[in-house]
Parts: sequence; C-alpha cells; structure tokens
Amino acid sequence: MSSVSDFATWEPVLRRMLADDTDRRAARTARVAGRIGQYGWSLAHRGPMSPAARTAVKDIQRALARGGVQEIAFRARIRPDGRTTLGLVWPSPAVEPAVGYPDLGVLVLAEGSLPEPWLRRPEPVPGAVPAPSADPELLERTLRERLPDAIGATEEQIAAAEERLGVALSEELKVLYRVTRVDWGDDFDAATRAGDAVGCELSGLEDLHVVDAAARHPGWGLGAKRAISTAPGAAVQALAGSPGWVGFGSNGGDEFAVDLTPGPGGHFGQVILVDHEQSLGAELVADSLTDFVLGRLRKEDQDRRGDAPDAVARVGAGGAETVQAAAHPALEVLSIGAGDGAPHSLAPVAGLSRLRTLTALPGTLADPLEVAALTALEFLELGARDWRVLLDAGAVPRTLKAAAVTVRDQDHLPVVAIANEILALWDRPQVVQTLLDGDLGPAS
Repeated sequence: MSSVSDFATWEPVLRRMLADDTDRRAARTARVAGRIGQYGWSLAHRGPMSPAARTAVKDIQRALARGGVQEIAFRARIRPDGRTTLGLVWPSPAVEPAVGYPDLGVLVLAEGSLPEPWLRRPEPVPGAVPAPSADPELLERTLRERLPDAIGATEEQIAAAEERLGVALSEELKVLYRVTRVDWGDDFDAATRAGDAVGCELSGLEDLHVVDAAARHPGWGLGAKRAISTAPGAAVQALAGSPGWVGFGSNGGDEFAVDLTPGPGGHFGQVILVDHEQSLGAELVADSLTDFVLGRLRKEDQDRRGDAPDAVARVGAGGAETVQAAAHPALEVLSIGAGDGAPHSLAPVAGLSRLRTLTALPGTLADPLEVAALTALEFLELGARDWRVLLDAGAVPRTLKAAAVTVRDQDHLPVVAIANEILALWDRPQVVQTLLDGDLGPAS
C-alpha cells in the first residue's frame, strides 16, 4: 500500500479534479474530495478523464486490491500558491461509506443496529383467514397433473421444516411440498418442469426461509430517512421482513413468499413479491397459492402499499417553509435544507415521541443545542460546526444509534477529528486519516 500513501500517486487525479475549479482559477483556496474503490470511483470532474489521471486511478485500485482494502476516501485542500494537504481516510468498521458525495460516511454508534422500520414486527390480524380461492384439493390435483412423476416430501420432513422456521406452514404450502419436495440435484430438466408447473423458480423444502428484514437493510445513510405505515385496508403489511413471510421461489431476482402475517385487507397464505431492488415492503401477487399456480394474479392499489406521508417532512427548498409547518405527532424524519430565510428553531418539534431522524444542512439551525430536546433521536446528521457546539456542551444525544457529519463547502480535513470525538462517546473504533503534503504549483 506504500504507493497509495505517496502524494505523487494522487497528483494526476487532483490536477484533473482542479481543472474546472473556480476557486483555483480565482487564486482562492480550493477543496476537492472523492472516493476510489476496487471496482469504481466517485470523482467530481467534467469531461473525459486525462490518460494520466485514469492511469493513476487504476494504479490506486490495483494497490487497494493487493492490500485487501475495498475503498479509500480522500480530501484535499489546495492553497493559492499550490501547497496542498491531502487526507486519505481509510475504511473503518464503525463507518458506512457515504452514499452522498463527498461526506465522510455514516458513523455507526451502536454495532449491528438498524433503523426503526427494519425492526418493526408484524401487527397481529386475528381475523385473517385464507382467501375463498384457496383450494388445497384443486391445488394438489393441478400439481399432480403437471408433475406426475414428482416425489413429494413426507409429513415428517414438512414438520421438520416448520420446526426449523419456527412457524406453521399454510395448508397450501404443505400441499405443494407433498407433491414435490424439489430434491433434484443436478437434474435441471426436473427443476424446469417444477418451475413451469408452479410459476416460478421453486425452492426445495430445505431451502424454505423467512424473509429477513436485516438482510434488506440498505445502510443508515438511506434507511434512516425512510418511513413506512400500513394503510387500514392494505393487503400486505408495510415491513422489511416478517417471520410469516416464507420465501418459496423467485423469478430469477425477486422473491416470492407465502404471507402468513397479512395486512388488515389481506388473506392468510396470500402470495407476495419481495423486490430485490426495494428495501422495504412487498407487493401482493395472488390471493392464494392456488391462484398463483393457476395464473390468477392481481396487484394491490398503489396507495395501499405503505407510504407514510405524514412521517417524513422537508423544510427549505422544495418543502415546508418552517419547522412549525412540518411539525406533526406522526413525524419520524425531518430534513432541513437550504432556504432563503433565517435559520430554523427546533422548538416546534421538541418532545415529539416518534421523531427519530434529523438532518440539517450547515447553517440551517438557529441553535444546535435545541437538538437535546429531541428525546427519540436515533440518527443525527449535522454540519461540522453544529457538531462542535454539541460536543463542547456535552449535549450529543445518547439515544443515537448512528450519525453523520455533513461537509458540503466547508473544509473537509477536520471532519475526521470531529467524527472520532463522536465515536469515542460510544467507545467505537476510530477513523484513521493519513495526511500527505505536496505542491501542485500555482494555477496556470
């Protein structure tokens, strides 16, 4: 990794990023930031990359691969005379890489923690029953006609699957595996026949599994700003996963599951689709497994699929004009962006019992110490100066599970020191930054 820690390795990359920098051309201090990983990079520049810069990026990628480092973030401050300080930020087990550019990333303060929507459990629906179309006898006849030579699972094998999953399977799902246990080894023709008979790539009995909410977690950077709710007449509960979502097949990417914990407007044993490109929710596919196999598919109305408009609010450009206008008892996520008015007070949302996420761009808060009145916060994203106020006052909320330091147009290099102060409050591993000095010469 020695070449990565050599300023000369980075010089072509920095020069390319500075080519269109207005601060540099105006003889002001310029700042650039980016990320380079083994399989890609994020660099702010217009137009094609110069051959020298492309070669430098490739050299850095190869060095990262040799060292087993997935990604490195960098930040540089270039003074008018060309003197440059370059900070290399190495991966940390306590930091999720930034989704947005060019911030440091999300500090995970509670190891293994998840945002509240991914912890949500299904609500009981005592009156949930199978759909009128659920017909185990018709389902069995249909499958046996389509798969006359299939070998089914025994009752003991089905009972063992239920014990492993910790849930009683629907009668239709039991029928499916009584007809075929899907144990064909390398017999791809048999797999194709079974898939054609059922309507999806069918999993074996031993591969039945519960859809795990944690496995769908997209990271705190995205997850903390999401909110879901189940509409009163929804067929599918708005969840990331459920012990009653039993995955039994796929369409090659997305997952089909039998839903044993339906929404208030659904049916026990309905078939849902868990989209691999989505991290929350699922889509109704059929009222029953019988319907699914017979091709009688349907979709739920879009407005019943888990949106929570009252739970997420934005103040500033494109949103409400004031925090007061955004305040609501159901508010979970508040984002304060740049606007034309004065900085905002958080007093209107103080004490809201469900407000778990606050993001505020630098300079948008009238008094950062008002954050202390937000007693349910689990995620906080502020600018470096606002974090400095909280740290100096010993007022960082201890309810936090994750945090982020927003940079935008401020100096990037001190951010790591602030991040490490925050991490130290939770006794988490520190972020390592290597500082390199170099000279790019004055702007031409």
